[in-house]
Amino acid sequence: MTAMDLQFITHYTEKYSYYDSAVMALKGGCRWIQLRMKEASEDEVEEEAIRIQALCKQYKATFIIDDRVELVKKLKADGVHLGKNDMPIAEARQFLGNDFIIGATANTLNDVRAHYRDGANYIGCGPFRFTTTKKNLSPVLGTDGYRAIINGMKTENIRIPVVAIGGITRKDIPDILRTGVSGIALSGSILRAENPINEMKEILSLKLL
Repeated sequence: MTAMDLQFITHYTEKYSYYDSAVMALKGGCRWIQLRMKEASEDEVEEEAIRIQALCKQYKATFIIDDRVELVKKLKADGVHLGKNDMPIAEARQFLGNDFIIGATANTLNDVRAHYRDGANYIGCGPFRFTTTKKNLSPVLGTDGYRAIINGMKTENIRIPVVAIGGITRKDIPDILRTGVSGIALSGSILRAENPINEMKEILSLKLL
């Protein structure tokens, strides 16, 4: 895999802070970090975003903030990722203009179709399997679900990168990429590894694409 085919979503654990998780992902070679702090206050997210944005600039990595559209514009982050209950994609595009990346969460071909029409730059598609890092989970997709969505996109000539997300581990990656998705997003599986930096390095060394 290449560094841009792999996205890392920050996660807070008993062992690691959001910042720690970003540091380890970047040291492992990942060059796309999404700061996701759903339960935090605006001030807490901004404080962490400033720190992680500086880190991403140091590593020449793309920095995405989950949900907080106004903060993305204020800090001039690279973009925002929007879930189903966040600001609508079309509204975010109107607010941000065309200079920011907008990612959108999808679970069905209908979702993909709508996000593509509304101006999203990439789709975070999932979940692949059940994951404890996200509440109110949509139905799991598995490889068959991804294959059906990708085939539907080809039929309708919808061209937008699709990133698989949700409970993915290293051993899942080859089968998922064979479905035609553009990339993989990881979080918990990296942080649960004995050595998260080495785990990221080993995933990026896989000859898959």
